[in-house]
Amino acid sequence: MNKPLELLKKYWGHNSFREPQEAAINAVMEHKDSLVLLPTGGGKSVCFQIPALLNSGICLVISPLVALMKDQAAQLTAKGIKTIALTGNISYTDLDALLDNAIYGNYKFLYLSPERLKQDLVMNRIRQMPVNLIAVDEAHCISQWGNDFRPAYKDIALLREPFPHIPIVALTATATKKVQEDIITELQLKNHATFIKSFARPNLSYQVLKAENKLAKTIELLNTHRGSSIIYVRNRKATIAIAEHLKQAGISSAFYHGGISSDDKQTKLEAWLQNKVRVMVATNAFGMGIDKPNVSTVFHLAMPENLENYYQEAGRAGRDEKPAFAFLLTAANDEAQLKKQFLNSLPDVAFVKLVYRRLNSYFQIPYGEGKNLVCRLRFIDFCTTYQLPVNKTYQAFKLLDRQGVIYLSESFHRKTKVQFVVSTDHLIAYLQRNQKLQTITKAILRTYGGVFDLETAINPEMIAKKTSCTENDVLQVLETLEKDGLINYKANHTDAEITFMVPREEEKTINPFAKDIKSQYNLKQQQVAQVIAYANTTRVCKSVFLLNYFGEKNATPCGKCSNCIQKNDKLTEEVATLVAQAILNCLTKEPKTSADLVKSSTFSEKNVLKVLQLLLEQGKIKLNKTNQYNLVK
Repeated sequence: MNKPLELLKKYWGHNSFREPQEAAINAVMEHKDSLVLLPTGGGKSVCFQIPALLNSGICLVISPLVALMKDQAAQLTAKGIKTIALTGNISYTDLDALLDNAIYGNYKFLYLSPERLKQDLVMNRIRQMPVNLIAVDEAHCISQWGNDFRPAYKDIALLREPFPHIPIVALTATATKKVQEDIITELQLKNHATFIKSFARPNLSYQVLKAENKLAKTIELLNTHRGSSIIYVRNRKATIAIAEHLKQAGISSAFYHGGISSDDKQTKLEAWLQNKVRVMVATNAFGMGIDKPNVSTVFHLAMPENLENYYQEAGRAGRDEKPAFAFLLTAANDEAQLKKQFLNSLPDVAFVKLVYRRLNSYFQIPYGEGKNLVCRLRFIDFCTTYQLPVNKTYQAFKLLDRQGVIYLSESFHRKTKVQFVVSTDHLIAYLQRNQKLQTITKAILRTYGGVFDLETAINPEMIAKKTSCTENDVLQVLETLEKDGLINYKANHTDAEITFMVPREEEKTINPFAKDIKSQYNLKQQQVAQVIAYANTTRVCKSVFLLNYFGEKNATPCGKCSNCIQKNDKLTEEVATLVAQAILNCLTKEPKTSADLVKSSTFSEKNVLKVLQLLLEQGKIKLNKTNQYNLVK
């Protein structure tokens, strides 16, 4: 009886493991420490979830990503597997109760951030748990040379003391040789087994294309390459503008960024997952932990911060093993923009100290106090108040977050205050004339008794649930009531929540990691240089470049990236298949001439014309009277 395979079928619906999942599971079952390095979409979580289910006790899962923790915990819970995730701002009482449940409630998984291990309550309760496995997700964060370095990861090794014989499995999708060595050293992996799957994605064509009008080129490519798509852009404003432009071009799309409400995120995500929306335009806040196998194209309209992020984001295309494309569109000023955003805005030690002082002043935190204080912040207002540069200040916030000084949650909050300023009789008469407003208005009156007497904070989301409508419907009613003079209405929007993890001590707080700030600057310079080299090189296969970056030195050219296609005018069977797919996709919308097809293609004119002839011979397309190609139905 193969019990791991039985669980795979029962909970995940798969009949076989991917390479090297089964070997990694067996190593954990033999109580070996393990390093599991699988590319994006390679199924890392199964490598610790199945052995944890097979053994009695609870698995600790350390992860830096709140969204990913929530997603995995929700998926396990939906499968009927008891799981707890310590995410966001949890009161002491609730935390105490959740930890008790983890000890006595026969739970199988406890997800928590590395910063939680600094809390005495958490560590004391973990010592009482029947731990059967410690899984360290996104393990590259433990290395100073990995992207998203988080010093709190170094505290994970403290779990060795109460659980000396419990195996640790470290998992990541992107780690260079240097980062792998750091993971092994910092987590004290002993006699460990290593499972590394090649970073090669044979079905994925990496395309770097010059385009001064990136939006026009994107629409052209979307019309050529049909199917589900993600478009990554640099900022929130661009997500909205581009999604709207795509809609006007007849391409269904939605936008997604860290500033929209949780309800909106879920609604947009579900529409995209169910193929009701074809294109998701997003910042890099989108995609982590989301498994959608049939994404056929991923676009980057700005150069990425580093090749680790680019590989993960591009790798969200083609998880179903069908041909897919990763497009990076570049223009003349992109290199300067990349350096401006990620090098010129990097804070030095003095600036980090300044931001930390201003942050404490903003919330009036005295010296020696503030630990565990949770504050909501309108980031732009903070920068304006102290005349701080926005990008540089944001980078300082992220650095303070990585170092465990603060916990930064970039989530949108709306604090809404209402007071009715008319008599009850006046309101009743008004609602009789405006019956569409009655349901929501009456729900507010029933829920908040003192709303006539004083300014009252209300929860629009709760009112929406009570009245079976959307939060936006509630806000529109409030705006109408205000416009018609029935209420005073205040909406205070915030876009970040900050938890102060340590008491205010500026020099003592910042000085211990001053060297790390300098090292991170050097690392960022190297990462930016590699991104520019990847975008600019025309001699090396794009796939080979990425594989070399991750330590695979004997890779062979893929034959289908933008460099290989330009260099290799031979029409191989693989390239012919890709060209044919692009042509047929392009013709699903409308007939086109050969000139139109060549213009919209990323392939050479010679190869497009050859494949057109082949498709004609195979009877898949035909010419009409105006020399346009049609699909044969």
